[in-house]
Amino acid sequence: MTTLEEGQLRWTPSQAFRDGSRIAHFMRWLESERGLAFADYGALWQWSVTDLEAFWDAIRAYFDLRFDTPAERVLGSAQMPGARWFEGASLNYVQQVFRHAGSGAARQRTAIRYAGESIAVTDLSWDGLEQQVASLAHALRGMGVARGDRVAGYLPNIPATVVAFLATASLGAIWSGCAPDMGQVAVSDRFRQIEPKVLIAVDGYRYGGKAYDRAPVLADLAAALPSLTDLVLVPGEHTDAHAAPDAIPLPANVRRHAWQAVLAHRVPLAIESVPFDHPLWIVYSSGTTGMPKPIVHGHGGIVIEQLKLMAFHNNLGPDDVFHWYSSSGWIMWNAQIAGLLLGSTIALYDGNPAWPDAGVLWRFVDAARVTAFGAGAAFFTAGMKAGIEPARVADLSRLRALGSTGSPLPAEAYDWIYRHVGADIWLAPMSGGTDFAGSFVAGCPILPVYSGEMQCRCLGAKVEAFDEAGNALVGEVGELVCTAPMPSMPLFLWGDTNGQRYRDSYFDTYPGVWRHGDWIKITAHGGAIIYGRSDATINRHGIRMGTSELYRVVEDLPEVLDSMVVDLEYLGRDSYMPLFVVLREGMVLDDALRDTMRARIRSALSSRHVPNEILQVPGVPRTLSGKKMEVPIKKLLLGHAPGKIANRDAMANPETLDWYFAYAERFIAARASESAPA
Repeated sequence: MTTLEEGQLRWTPSQAFRDGSRIAHFMRWLESERGLAFADYGALWQWSVTDLEAFWDAIRAYFDLRFDTPAERVLGSAQMPGARWFEGASLNYVQQVFRHAGSGAARQRTAIRYAGESIAVTDLSWDGLEQQVASLAHALRGMGVARGDRVAGYLPNIPATVVAFLATASLGAIWSGCAPDMGQVAVSDRFRQIEPKVLIAVDGYRYGGKAYDRAPVLADLAAALPSLTDLVLVPGEHTDAHAAPDAIPLPANVRRHAWQAVLAHRVPLAIESVPFDHPLWIVYSSGTTGMPKPIVHGHGGIVIEQLKLMAFHNNLGPDDVFHWYSSSGWIMWNAQIAGLLLGSTIALYDGNPAWPDAGVLWRFVDAARVTAFGAGAAFFTAGMKAGIEPARVADLSRLRALGSTGSPLPAEAYDWIYRHVGADIWLAPMSGGTDFAGSFVAGCPILPVYSGEMQCRCLGAKVEAFDEAGNALVGEVGELVCTAPMPSMPLFLWGDTNGQRYRDSYFDTYPGVWRHGDWIKITAHGGAIIYGRSDATINRHGIRMGTSELYRVVEDLPEVLDSMVVDLEYLGRDSYMPLFVVLREGMVLDDALRDTMRARIRSALSSRHVPNEILQVPGVPRTLSGKKMEVPIKKLLLGHAPGKIANRDAMANPETLDWYFAYAERFIAARASESAPA
């Protein structure tokens, strides 16, 4: 197979494609309504990040974002952290969704299209969606849920999850979800921090043709959440699904409800207006120390960011069918739901993307009549390596745009996509984060596509590549930073009463500048290449996870004294995650102990947390303050010079480095021989 080099021109939009794009329409609107003319995207981007108030007010006006009470001004202060957007304004995310429901026959248009491993494609209309949301919201009110209360979901990627989120948000309550493939420890570590009043959950699910019973996990969760007053049980898609609340043992104070029962009462939808910065949801980002970070985003910031992102960088509109393959616990689930904000049909698939074979998602794209499809980069690289030819597997004639995120998409995958998916498809990878529920770099339908690159920095996102001294770089790899605020940046971290954890998470390296934790290169023509994580965060198949929760599970084993894990995901390389363990004196790491560790990790956390390899080591390198030196060891295994990865004088146990130096030499040599041409 002929491969493409990074930066080679691969696709150019036709004039008709450019002129018909939503961003081109926005540029024409700016000229006619605001007297602002821009020669190209670069000029538009520059204005969007230098005149923040004018840009974000233009977004509000262009999308006719209606506030129940007007804003006093667009941006009270540009300080980070602490920027205040649209103070005085009130709205609700759900209000923006159902303005697209229409009236009369239009209400029967499809809002959600869905399929699962054992469920054929089915449709839920805008009318049906609104009725279900109204019924569940009414039931939640009856359970005592009010503005500011938390409702938690332990649900897969099914329509009921969308209904549960929208019903929660319509009340001004706060949604938080985890996927059911996560183990009890990982879920309780998240939900215990936010103290939910209601848990909406499935008792099981299917994945890869297998049934997974989660009833025991639900019983454990209910016991671990003293704040819980109600459990709503959704029927799971697994062979022994019973959906009988009485079958799950619960604390005496927790009331039980069946999903069908809470939807039975038909009422009109009542939406509570909330301040622009009222909490919408709590999502969780990886932490290398302590518990997972519970990140709080606001109604207004999410609405205005997602309208901009989905319309201008994904080119979505009311005629589109939008599918982004995602777990319900990944921020891309939230991004897919945002298609409803633009009146698009969202297409959900719940199941293994490689079962019964690697063509299953492509066949779903065909059957669901998808026009815009996205997935984690690992999905596309896996298809490339498997030799699948999607255009032969399914009819992709309706598909006009393809997206990718989660990890870097190598140039070879661009070549494969243009050869085997479609020669004239718009390939628009993007990169952002759970942290601000948006994208920093993404696609643009009026720009060309270069292999291995994302097309542009997003409108309103003042992204730079910084060196260690805080100087902006072009054509060189640096730290991805954002030097101006965005409306969807976190309101706060839940439980972080003085804001210190928030500041430490994003602003500890460059004062007043958001450091994201990725390596990035800004190209001469304004594109961007993401190379992987610059910190110790794990990125497994596009899902970012913290090291700390893995340590809690591994080091709870009586045989383990200490541990360290690094993720060697980097552009052009497969994800590889070794776990280093220090055992008690006299113990040897054998296959039985390795199997025990893997089983414990899989059960407590998820299969994504299971390392590729487990190695016994004499010690874990630590700084003088006791912090594990994950980043230096990661750099060492990626090929950095041993003498430059750490200062021995700043270490508590410098002698431990010797083992890792020897291991890195063997590891790098083995990798080089594997990749050498035959």
